[in-house]
Amino acid sequence: RRPGAAARMEEEEDEDSGGRGAAGSPAASARFVRCLYAVGFLDLFGVSMVVPLMNLHIKSLGASHTVAGIIGSLYGVMQLFSSTFVGCWSDIVGRRYSLLACILLSALGYFLLGTSTTVFLFAISRVPVGIFKHTLSISKALLSDLVSERDRPLVMGRFNAASSVGFILGPVVGGYLAEFEGGFYQTSFICASIFLLNGGLVWMLPWSEENTGNREHYQDKGTNSFSAKSNHDLHLKSTTSRAVTNSSFFQSPWIQVATVLKKIKGIACSNLWDIFLVRFLMSVAILLYYSNFTLALEERFGVKPLFAGYLMSYSSALGVLAGCLLGPITRLYGHNTYRLLLHSSSFTCVLILLYASALSIWMVILSSTFLAFSTTIGRTCIIDLELTVGGNEASGTLLGVGQSVTSVGRIIAPLLSGIAQEFSPCGPPSLAVGLALVAIVIMNANKQKYCSHGSVKLKNQ
Repeated sequence: RRPGAAARMEEEEDEDSGGRGAAGSPAASARFVRCLYAVGFLDLFGVSMVVPLMNLHIKSLGASHTVAGIIGSLYGVMQLFSSTFVGCWSDIVGRRYSLLACILLSALGYFLLGTSTTVFLFAISRVPVGIFKHTLSISKALLSDLVSERDRPLVMGRFNAASSVGFILGPVVGGYLAEFEGGFYQTSFICASIFLLNGGLVWMLPWSEENTGNREHYQDKGTNSFSAKSNHDLHLKSTTSRAVTNSSFFQSPWIQVATVLKKIKGIACSNLWDIFLVRFLMSVAILLYYSNFTLALEERFGVKPLFAGYLMSYSSALGVLAGCLLGPITRLYGHNTYRLLLHSSSFTCVLILLYASALSIWMVILSSTFLAFSTTIGRTCIIDLELTVGGNEASGTLLGVGQSVTSVGRIIAPLLSGIAQEFSPCGPPSLAVGLALVAIVIMNANKQKYCSHGSVKLKNQ
């Protein structure tokens, strides 16, 4: 950017109440961050109320197994192509308007789901949700704008923990409501109402709040304690990472599309491929672990599906705890994200191997217990590494590309699992161990780049 534009950018930043710049003030509001935790909780709480009931509902509408499978895949395919574009769009128009648009259009999708009395209407209702259900990704990009690199793993971990609590509670509430007559329709309308509530919460966030007094609040509470160095980093970030002003949202759609394509080209031309490859390999490895979990436990140990469900809920609860413990763990590692990611990925690889070779159900319980911690830490660290190496100037784009990479893994993992399962119930986790080992080798081979903290910048910015 031209040096002469820097002063104008700083002057405009004081007037910007809707973009990233206002939210990214040096002393980020504690209330703002807590509200974003609530946004993540409400998002997954509402979604998890409905998702477990969808297969039963579409079957009740007369859909065949094939049609139900195609419609089920529709969401994943749309997420694959929309994640990068919506994430990049949030970099252009600002977090406020992109987050509101995604929440409200997702609410429309769940409202349509509540009126779906035919298979066609059911399929139509999945379109706006598949394209715009990126609340969590944009919220993470906003958190990245708010906090320094040093504090980012801690805040991201707590955000993931809050979201996971919603995912644990949602199915319980949805299952209870489904017992009533027309329960699925009621649950869908309640989900849409939760998204509208979430939209109202986002609208009322203190986007223009400069709140210098919250620095002491963070330190007193100890929940998001930012050091003097962190506050200095935040000041540097707010002056060097310029947000787009409110008028960007009302630019010509063609200008917005051209800017999106330019940013995506910058990602494609950068040498971040190894980080996204590591994310892809570890995502597929974990998906392979869970792909035939219930069936494998029944075939190997004679365990009923109910027990497998309890075990997965137990792992989810431990994942919430792991998110809360990320702060002490990152401090223990001296905020070295690369080393923490390498160790958590290696631990994940060993635990999946332990599960694949388990001789008793107790070994499975042991591996599941520690796997909940290692996978939660790994997910947070890989996002932090993407933002550290790629730079915060396009955090929404980076997170969107990462989400698309994970979506590709979700498409490929079931196919690999089915092929591996033809040989043995232990086939999918054994294949997962091999993929995790490849990811670890790639991380070791690129150690210098990961440790250089942002030496790799996006081109064409």
